[in-house]
Amino acid sequence: MNPWLISIPLAYLLGSVPFGYLLVRVFRHQDIRSTGSGNIGATNVLRSGAKGLGIATLLLDLGKAFAAVEIAKRLAPGDFDLATATAVAAVVGHCYPVWLRFKGGKGVASALGVFLALTWPSAVCILAVFICIVALTRFVSLASIIAAAALPFFALYFVSQRSPIAIAGFVFITVLIIAKHHQNIRRLLSGTENRFGARKVTA
Repeated sequence: MNPWLISIPLAYLLGSVPFGYLLVRVFRHQDIRSTGSGNIGATNVLRSGAKGLGIATLLLDLGKAFAAVEIAKRLAPGDFDLATATAVAAVVGHCYPVWLRFKGGKGVASALGVFLALTWPSAVCILAVFICIVALTRFVSLASIIAAAALPFFALYFVSQRSPIAIAGFVFITVLIIAKHHQNIRRLLSGTENRFGARKVTA
């Protein structure tokens, strides 16, 4: 069977597993969507007071995306276009999970996971940018936006297979993550965005 027909739907389904929602539901008997920003991602889980669950959500969201790309790489070794398309599907699945009526996270941890599989040096650089911005500003949203904006530049530097599909995939993931932060961008511009560690949660 065509590996594209297997890898892309599987990547979407893996990406759409809502670990943040499931962990909080199982261990705290709560709906994370009714807490803080209502986001199912690691940041909202962490800021809800469940530090262990927040870390677990981060690792699982990263891991599911990494696994999706690795499966595609094993089904079609050397096909970087398929790996990139699978990366896009996994991030889209996280942002628009079928299980939660297509209302998911913002794709940051999943993007890191797919780039660890596609080009780990790029992922390390992106993570370094994220950590530096958080350390300097304590704005997780700003760090996510800047890291996402830097993503295609690092990827194009480290990746030699710069096909149209690969370039389009890198740019698409960047645009998707930034678009998912549109409310955060408005708050940043208006000066009402909360810093990490603040009591009021809006990130």
